[in-house]
Amino acid sequence: MTMDILGMKKIFTIFFAALTLVFSVGCGTNATTNNKPAADSNEFLIVTSFFPVYVDVANITKGIDGVRVVNMTQPQTGCLHDYRLTADDMRLLATADAFVINGGGMENFLANVAKELPNLTVIDAAKTERIVMLKDTDGDNPHVWMSITYALAQVKEITARLCEVDAAHADAYRKNALDYCMALEKLREEMHAELDDLPNKDVVTFHEAFPYFAREFKLNVVGVIEHEPGEDPSPKEIAAIVQTVNNLSTKVLFTEPQYSPTAAETIAAETGAKIYTLDPIVTGDADETALNAYCERMRQNAATLKAALGQ
Repeated sequence: MTMDILGMKKIFTIFFAALTLVFSVGCGTNATTNNKPAADSNEFLIVTSFFPVYVDVANITKGIDGVRVVNMTQPQTGCLHDYRLTADDMRLLATADAFVINGGGMENFLANVAKELPNLTVIDAAKTERIVMLKDTDGDNPHVWMSITYALAQVKEITARLCEVDAAHADAYRKNALDYCMALEKLREEMHAELDDLPNKDVVTFHEAFPYFAREFKLNVVGVIEHEPGEDPSPKEIAAIVQTVNNLSTKVLFTEPQYSPTAAETIAAETGAKIYTLDPIVTGDADETALNAYCERMRQNAATLKAALGQ
């Protein structure tokens, strides 16, 4: 009888241990799909808010032992205008040594982070005198990385702050940042050579992600299809854009790969405009392919604009 009771206790112990494991795995689904492994106390963990910032930090920290970078959001999250923090996000941030954000109002959830994690080091990449914010319908336009000049400013700001909070790796951060800044400066020179003399400068963009890009390369954003990405324009707004497009010497529209082109297709059907795609570089995998993502996609944007406006 005693052996039976002990045996039953052993069976129940194994059962509940297995059940606990199942629930632990189930609760960690987001962390697994986002490649967010548990923090190593021997590593300096940097969390980035979304893809453009991850690209900067990945280049700054490339090949540095003892430093790990994790992007908080899913690969296809896009801009963070309406992003809601998850429990997994907060658990990840609680383990971070630094949280690098784009800034400029992109991360509207930041007040919640500060309230829950008041000791978290937050590095705001747009909080530098090198960047002068443009305004849009919602206030400051946060898409500063779309200017190569401002992308350089963000890399320099992130590097300076990382050197302050992680002095042990400061020399390595500076060396990597110098290499990446040289690549960005070369990119800027190439794109000015491609775009400065375009015969047509007026563009209708998909949403308000391109004002900084337009200012850098002297383009005129004469219309925006969706002021809020994901929200279809009203019939009145479509009519206004149709009129704008009809007045263009070169009738072209630009969509973005992250959003449905339906509204642009409606306008194109009314105007005979040709549709091209410009990438605001807000989505991508947080892996080694991200290192060159900004330069590669900006070069593709330049080629697209040359094809669309060089007629």
